[in-house]
Amino acid sequence: MKKSVLTLTLGGFGIGMTEFVIMGILPDIAKSLEITIPEAGHLVSAYALGVVVGAPLLIGFTGSKPPKTILLLLIILFTVFNTISAFAPSYYMLLLSRFFSGMPHGAFFGVGAVVAGRLAEQGKEARSVSLMFAGLTIANLIGVPLGTFIGHHISWRITFMIVGVIGLLTTTSIKIWMPSLAVTNTKGLLSELKFFTRLDAWLIVAVIAVGTGGFFCWYSYIAPLLTEVAGFSDDSIMYILVLAGLGMVVGNFIGGRLADRYSPLYTSAGLLLAMAISLTILYFVSHNQILTLVSTFITGAIAFAMLSPLQMLMINTAKGAEMLAASVSQASFNIGNALGAYLGGLPIAAGLGFNSPEWVGASLAIGGVLVSFVLMFHLKQNKEVRLQAVEV
Repeated sequence: MKKSVLTLTLGGFGIGMTEFVIMGILPDIAKSLEITIPEAGHLVSAYALGVVVGAPLLIGFTGSKPPKTILLLLIILFTVFNTISAFAPSYYMLLLSRFFSGMPHGAFFGVGAVVAGRLAEQGKEARSVSLMFAGLTIANLIGVPLGTFIGHHISWRITFMIVGVIGLLTTTSIKIWMPSLAVTNTKGLLSELKFFTRLDAWLIVAVIAVGTGGFFCWYSYIAPLLTEVAGFSDDSIMYILVLAGLGMVVGNFIGGRLADRYSPLYTSAGLLLAMAISLTILYFVSHNQILTLVSTFITGAIAFAMLSPLQMLMINTAKGAEMLAASVSQASFNIGNALGAYLGGLPIAAGLGFNSPEWVGASLAIGGVLVSFVLMFHLKQNKEVRLQAVEV
């Protein structure tokens, strides 16, 4: 791996850790700050809201600067507000710091994806992007379980301090190893925003938000699925999450290679269909512990195999507005997060069981496939129109 890409992997590790570890240490935060679990759950929502707001906003303000400068500014913001989270004296201060911690998330992955593609060899762009997202997957494999353990047995504040240290290391590595790339956005924000007047831009947003919502239907309620349906003990959950994280690591690398070989759009549609099938199978085998473990690994692999293809799909379609478009795709992932968590909870609230979100998730994944077909048809029609115009 190139050192320049390694800096993006390290940043992805820190971002992945702070995004997902909060779910494991919520009870510890609630007890420490003397708040309820639902109130602590707002810390998850605050971070996701920060991602959705910050992704296009920060790119809009910094998009005219060199990529290295943008990455440095974003990771400094990330480091500062995660460190503030570690020392937050009250619930509301922590809520505010979590919001601002989320703001650089989408922009970092958006700019990082464009940079990773520019640093890659011809024909290996998606593979290079997958190396950046490897940090996110390794965070689920190592960082999140470790941070959860520290939060339970020592202090959740130390968990956030570790994230702050990772941010410092990333800042240093970008400063030393990241080459100075030329500015790509010379036309300004208004010119880039024209991309979102096109139908294909919103179809890609829909593919990401609806399709990945299927994954979050499952992952948001994985703990009660494992304990109440499959019959695992509470102490086993951390180890099973490591298994899911291992699947994510494997799937991430596979997805990058598939996108380079078959095109991001076809790869995304195929993986969304695989996700629908996997979630359906998981519903029927969730009472069997061995089959549940196998399905957990496979579903995690399929979910994170989609990251690079979906990101490359947006970048390849948004010529001239790559960084803004890539950051918006990250915001779309978080819309999928919120959508999946909400819709997946409805059948549980209706008393249909803790494996019922898998049906909702499969439906959302199929919805993503259908939108992908609409996008394929739209792109084909536009290509034919352009060819006819050239002939005339």
